[in-house]
Amino acid sequence: MNSAKQVDLMVQAWIDQQLTPAQIVVNTAEAELGWDYVWGAVGQECNPSKRRTCIGRCSANEAAVARKKCQVLREKNPKSSCDGCSWYPGKQRTLIHDCQGFVKEVCGRVGIKFTGGGCTSMWKASGNWEAKGDIKTLPQDRVSCVFWTDSDDPKKKSHIGFYIGDGMMIHCSGSVKKEPLSKRCTDWAIPKGLTGEIPVPVLPTLRRGSEGTYVTLCQTKLVQLSYDLSPYGADGKFGKKTEAAVKAFQEYSGLAVTGIVEETTWEALNSAEIKLYTVTIQHLGKKVADEIVKKYGGTMTIEERG
Repeated sequence: MNSAKQVDLMVQAWIDQQLTPAQIVVNTAEAELGWDYVWGAVGQECNPSKRRTCIGRCSANEAAVARKKCQVLREKNPKSSCDGCSWYPGKQRTLIHDCQGFVKEVCGRVGIKFTGGGCTSMWKASGNWEAKGDIKTLPQDRVSCVFWTDSDDPKKKSHIGFYIGDGMMIHCSGSVKKEPLSKRCTDWAIPKGLTGEIPVPVLPTLRRGSEGTYVTLCQTKLVQLSYDLSPYGADGKFGKKTEAAVKAFQEYSGLAVTGIVEETTWEALNSAEIKLYTVTIQHLGKKVADEIVKKYGGTMTIEERG
C-alpha cells in the first residue's frame, strides 16, 4: 500500500509529464487503493486524533466500525501507537475519506472543486458537471463520477465513485476499492475540468541513468524493504547502488535479474511486504544517528538521560 507521501511524489511526476486531468485522476485513484474509509473524512491524514474528530460526527454504528478498525482506538487490546498498522506503511501516513471525500480529494489534485457537502448536493449542483445522465447512457470513453440513488428516497444520492473504463469503478466503501461497476449505480456525471479520455495507468521503465520523481519513488520503496542505497539514499538518481538493489530485489522476488524497473518489477515493489524493526542503540550521538537513518531509512527517536 502506498503512503500519502508516495502518492504525492507520483502525482507530481504525472503533472510534470503533462498528463491529462483524467489520466491523473485515474492514476491517483489506483495509487490510493486500500486506503481506509472513515465517515466525514475528506483526505485527512490517518491518525487517531483525526479519526476521533470524524467519529464524533457520525452515527453510533459508523463510530463503532471506525474504532474497531483503528488499533489505537479499539476497545479490546488497543495499541499505544500506529506502528505496524496497515494504514501506516513504512511509518508514513495514508489518508482517510468517505465516498464523496475520496472523489473530492482525488479531483482536487487537478484543481477540480465541487459545490455541495454530500452526494445529493454534489449531484444537484449543475455547476459541478460538464454532462450527466442515466447510467444506461454512461459514456465509455470518458472518466465519470457514478452515483447510487438512495433505495428509500429517489431524490437522494447515497454513494459516489469513479467509472474508469472497461466496466470498472474505483470508490471508497469500507476502503478504496477497484471493482466491477456496481448494478446499484443509477447515474453518471463528468466533472467540469476532467478532460481527457480514459487512460491505461502505466508506470515508466527505469534503468541506470534515469532521474526524477519515479526514481525517488522506486528508491523509497527499496529503502523501506531494507535494501542498501547508502550513501545517497532516495536521491532521484538511478546509479550503480540503485541498480544493485533492484537486481537483489528481482532475484529475491523470482523475477528476471535485469536491474531494470519495468511493469513486472513495479508490481512486485508495490505489493512487497514492508518489514519494520525497532533498534535501540545506547550512547549514540545525534550526528551518527542521522547518518544511520539516512543510510537505512526509518525514523529516529532520541531519549536523553541526565
